[in-house]
Amino acid sequence: MKSERIIITNAKVYTLAWDDPALDGTPAKNAPFQNGKWTADAEAIVIEDNEILFVGTNSEALSYKHEHTSIVDVQGSTVIPGLVDSHAHPYYFGEDLGKIDLTGISDKTVLLNTIKTKAGDVAEGEWVLGFGYDEGNLSVDKLPTKSELSEVFPNNPVFVIGTHGFTSIANEKALELANINAQTKVPVGGEIKKDENGHPNGIFVNNAAELIEEILPAKTDEDYKEIALYGMKVLAESGYTAWHDAGTNSDYMRAFLTLEKENKAQLRVYTMIQATDTLLMQEWLAKGPVVNTRGMVSVNAVKAYYDASLGQRGALMIDDYSDKAGHRGVSGDDYGFDQDLVAQMMKKGFQVGIHAIGDAGNRDMLDFYASVFEQNPSLKNNRHRIEHAQVVHPDDFQKFKDLNLIVSMEPPHMAEDMNWAEDRVGSERIKGAYAWRTFREHEVPITFNSDLTGSDHNIFYGLYAAITRKNKNREPEGGWYAEQKLSTEEALRAYTTWSAYAAFKEEVKGTIEVGKLADLTIMNIDVLNVGEQNPDALWDGQILGTIVDGKWVYSTFN
Repeated sequence: MKSERIIITNAKVYTLAWDDPALDGTPAKNAPFQNGKWTADAEAIVIEDNEILFVGTNSEALSYKHEHTSIVDVQGSTVIPGLVDSHAHPYYFGEDLGKIDLTGISDKTVLLNTIKTKAGDVAEGEWVLGFGYDEGNLSVDKLPTKSELSEVFPNNPVFVIGTHGFTSIANEKALELANINAQTKVPVGGEIKKDENGHPNGIFVNNAAELIEEILPAKTDEDYKEIALYGMKVLAESGYTAWHDAGTNSDYMRAFLTLEKENKAQLRVYTMIQATDTLLMQEWLAKGPVVNTRGMVSVNAVKAYYDASLGQRGALMIDDYSDKAGHRGVSGDDYGFDQDLVAQMMKKGFQVGIHAIGDAGNRDMLDFYASVFEQNPSLKNNRHRIEHAQVVHPDDFQKFKDLNLIVSMEPPHMAEDMNWAEDRVGSERIKGAYAWRTFREHEVPITFNSDLTGSDHNIFYGLYAAITRKNKNREPEGGWYAEQKLSTEEALRAYTTWSAYAAFKEEVKGTIEVGKLADLTIMNIDVLNVGEQNPDALWDGQILGTIVDGKWVYSTFN
């Protein structure tokens, strides 16, 4: 019996199979770009099983038709290599079901009122859970305390976590259930804020949230699988064919591997083992990495954490914060960074991505990588990463290149942080923040992502922010530190070809070529020309279809 085939016709196919642009963003000589306009380099694709069988014209593609063929006319839609979110936590979508969505709230009074309004007539004793308040504007000193939360809900335990999970708040009832008091031991990498009498005030920083999370209703393995599948569904509908799971713990590692074994995984996941999950780290230290280039789940990387967020003034800075004298952030053991264990994983062959935000945090991690490479020079070839690389000292950009590192960055973070970031670091240090062009000029590979659910994962938002250096309000005029803009092609590659490289998959993904995996994204706008000529029109973009491993995981065509 012949294999099932899919023929996609009447498309604007951008294969991205031409050479990378120059470091200033100028398209390569062999790119389909002339006089400021892009031209699609194919109009049809043939897929068989999970591979691309043909790329070219409609007439040639239709010659591949046989009795087990489905022909999909995409009516002029644009087809690009499958999008990848290279630093994401999509299961949070499933975990957040039933929780109060507080996304974008940056005022304490509004936060409290919204929790009260959205919780409604909750039964006495039932948990009230929420997520997503703006951690940049609602810094620790501006968050509601346990007493303020208890005024709103005196008879219900309340637990609310911020946008990126760096802070969380709980009321008196929740603290009682968790048995948290002045003598409670704080998890490594966490902090319990206290009042003037030394008692916990209900505000938790970083890993201290675990004290509350561990008493929430327990989930089963089936729950984790369903949550993982829900996250995949959301990503598929958003055009993503894969993601790099930036901090996979034991529960989700079991879920991903089981879903792959059961042939139920809809998207590819490049797991990055959570470095603070010591048991999982030890398990895979014994096993070694599994690249699984053509499979649905790879276990080839580790996600470590060195400092905290810029918004909460937790990012480690070389000099004091501009808006908080005497304070330089937190790092290392204070944030759960086990240097020896991470180095062991590197020596075993794992790629490592280290969360580093501040200029001192980035410098320390550059020094860490350099020390490991000095002992084992060959490890320099394992494409190690810095996650975020948000504020970098001018003297340190070349070190990223010298150490053969990849930077994993988020255009939405720039767009969402611009209102307060310069207050934190001042007018000079901000020049080395969210510095995409500077990294490109230093020949440092870049991969883009959203850090979802911390930021909106809408690809058109990500591209818009990268190309214009503007926020969702299309501000500021001309862009924020516009010299750091990327070209449309660079931004698109950072979500496709360069993300494939960051996961050692460039031989099978990232471009549309015969023999490569059939992972494709279909959208309604000619994204390269729109981004080049009228970036504001990116907001009109819609995802029309997503193909992963040769199968439709989302489609508006049938």
